[in-house]
Amino acid sequence: MTVRKAWIVAGAVGAAGLSFVMLLVVGVYVVAGNIVNGVGGRSVGLAKGAVPAAYQALVQKWGNLCSAINPALLAAQLYQESGFNPNAKSPAKAQGIAQFIPGTWATHGIDGDGDGDRDVWDPNDAIPSAASYDCELASYVKDVPGDPTHNMLASYNAGAYAVIKYGGVPPYKETQNYVKTITTLAESFAAPVTRVDPSEQAAGAIYYAQKKLGTPYLWGGNGTPEQGGRFDCSGLTKAAYASVGITLPRVANDQYNAGPHPSRDELLPGDLVFFSPDPNNSRAIDHVGIYVGGGYMIDAPYTGAVIRFDPIDTRKYFGATRVTEDGAKALPTTV
Repeated sequence: MTVRKAWIVAGAVGAAGLSFVMLLVVGVYVVAGNIVNGVGGRSVGLAKGAVPAAYQALVQKWGNLCSAINPALLAAQLYQESGFNPNAKSPAKAQGIAQFIPGTWATHGIDGDGDGDRDVWDPNDAIPSAASYDCELASYVKDVPGDPTHNMLASYNAGAYAVIKYGGVPPYKETQNYVKTITTLAESFAAPVTRVDPSEQAAGAIYYAQKKLGTPYLWGGNGTPEQGGRFDCSGLTKAAYASVGITLPRVANDQYNAGPHPSRDELLPGDLVFFSPDPNNSRAIDHVGIYVGGGYMIDAPYTGAVIRFDPIDTRKYFGATRVTEDGAKALPTTV
């Protein structure tokens, strides 16, 4: 769509004023409800491209090792630990894609690919080891009341003894937050099996973005006064959701994990829509916009352009995310 045509649309939006916003509100709130909970204990498919193609088969296979885990949960743990970086190191000497510390690896690392060694830096060993370790922890607390997945995650964070002692997730804030973070984050890696309900903040995010139409693009722009109120693509989406109290990560490929993923025919106004040169890897996402309906988004496209309406149906269309407050909070600050 040309800039001229975009401004014809923008002019119509401005003339409609409040009625436009109300239509968005109706569209966003026409269905109420919550994201489906409960991610452990059943076979779960992975959302398209959510896990890099190099690791997708491993995560799908080993994520079904026992009933306390599933592929989406295993993917959430790997993303939380390393952002799927097989060379990740931490100040605590945790190593590899699953961030095993040497002592834990010595005890729980397995030869996942059967090549005769156990290499913490090799995802073919580290991913199976992460799943095996989860299932081993689950076996320690299998007789504890409550959700087996929650108890397993609590054991991972606080130790199996604490879970046994308290008869479930112990009353430690850190542990309770860890359980909630991983189970919530897992929703962004799971292929949806039912319609995904809308975010209550979606209309407000669109309203914010609508007011920025015509603003020149700035690479790295966050809309600050020093930057002349200009944005790049993920700066705009971050600011739009910040205006309704949801803090998103700064870059587009991390914003993809801020909630579950509706299919193309399930899109609603306020969904984030993503674009990538690699259809099998969410880590390659290089553009994001805010869906407004009718096959269009508001986005900050590139240097020399302005914030405008653009069609979403291009060859680089990757997928969408329905932002949730819990989903955004679950994202790691760095990956």
